[in-house]
Amino acid sequence: MPWADEMGDCEETLAALLEVSRTTEGRAALSGALADTIYLLPSSPSHLLLLRLRLLRNLLAGDVHNQYAFVDLGGPAVVASSVLSFLSFPSVAPGVARAALQALGNAALAGDFHRAAVWDALLPGPLREFAGVKDPGVLDPLCMVIDTCCAGEGGRERLVEVLCREEIGLPILVEVVTTASQVEHKEEWIEWLLLKVCVEAQQSESLFRALCSTNDECSDSGEYNAKHAFVFGMLSKCLTNHPKEVTVTDSFALDVFDVHKHAAETVDFTHRGSSPLPTGCPAIDVLGYSLQLLRDICAWVSPSSDTPVPVDSLLQTGLVKRLLKYLGDLEPPSTIRKSMARGQGDNRPALENAKVCPYIGYRRDLVSVIANCLHGRKRVQDEVRQLNGIMLLLQQCVVDEENPYLREWGLLAVKNLLEGNEVNQKEVSELEMQEPVITPEIANIGLKVEIDNETGRPKLVNTP
Repeated sequence: MPWADEMGDCEETLAALLEVSRTTEGRAALSGALADTIYLLPSSPSHLLLLRLRLLRNLLAGDVHNQYAFVDLGGPAVVASSVLSFLSFPSVAPGVARAALQALGNAALAGDFHRAAVWDALLPGPLREFAGVKDPGVLDPLCMVIDTCCAGEGGRERLVEVLCREEIGLPILVEVVTTASQVEHKEEWIEWLLLKVCVEAQQSESLFRALCSTNDECSDSGEYNAKHAFVFGMLSKCLTNHPKEVTVTDSFALDVFDVHKHAAETVDFTHRGSSPLPTGCPAIDVLGYSLQLLRDICAWVSPSSDTPVPVDSLLQTGLVKRLLKYLGDLEPPSTIRKSMARGQGDNRPALENAKVCPYIGYRRDLVSVIANCLHGRKRVQDEVRQLNGIMLLLQQCVVDEENPYLREWGLLAVKNLLEGNEVNQKEVSELEMQEPVITPEIANIGLKVEIDNETGRPKLVNTP
């Protein structure tokens, strides 16, 4: 062991080696230190263990020779076993857990052979122990290791047959999501991991069910907790930011729609929301994030013309009809409400059964999904007309204080509604003219608002 005596218990020596190992040349020069570092790990006290794990992490960063030697020497199992006894000490656990996972992650990045070795060393016990360390600094390398090991050859089997199994992997995912939601962790590795579980493995329903427990606010009736909201928020963020890197399946799209329908039955629409997402109310956040997911799913374009887009499956389940109902149940946008008040004074008809937006942006999100469904789809254009939804969409082409960018999404929806559809164009052109209440936004596109004397609700007609 030529390096063992030199490394010994000398912190100064380890610090110097760490500095050298930061460069490619330094890692190559220190390749002989790899075996002795692994050899000394099990007997290291906590302060030296941390330094040796960091040295190991650096030695494995992109150095192919060291990465293969690490696996050949049984390094993954040694690293995992060496840190387990320290994970119950709050003052030590975060540092050694983070360094150990970073080292294992660097090794796993080398290829399928390395991924298999790391995965075998971590499951089932060690990975669960790592997941139990409630520290944001541990979450990112933990998610990176899991995500990396569930890629490449054998990755899908690990994902489906191990990570998504109730008795093995789901408790680990629950630990990860619980910690992440508590510390508001929003790094990309957890996004990709959740995407693998919910989209690639089609296990969103299983994960949602596992996130309920008798020890938290999630009840048997299927209400949502902060962990559900966190998962959907991460999925929405990932799909919004990386649409071309994600393959959206019919199963995932339908799961999202099912969650949205249930959330819509859970949320109280009599209390006006005063904040955008996240609101802190799990049911409202799930409602909103599921809408944003549906918006992006309905806009998703398959990289292959042979792959069907999931929006077609959603349309067959009555997506547009349901969203139009949700939209029609809401009170009018704020601009129209003000116009109604100016036009009728104190005699403005009361909208007794109208619902209000539970969060800032709810109406906009509804309209955005409908707009994306309408794009280039004549059958959806016709469906909206047959459901008497043309006027309803025209009413969304206004500024609304509670819904930023509603006007822009409303105009896009109307454009997609009328484009290439002569029947819809004719219906809009034949709207009956009555006493108008004109708003600038509507006037700019050649329309005006009128109040229906029978219902007290606004409607839009063409300007002369």
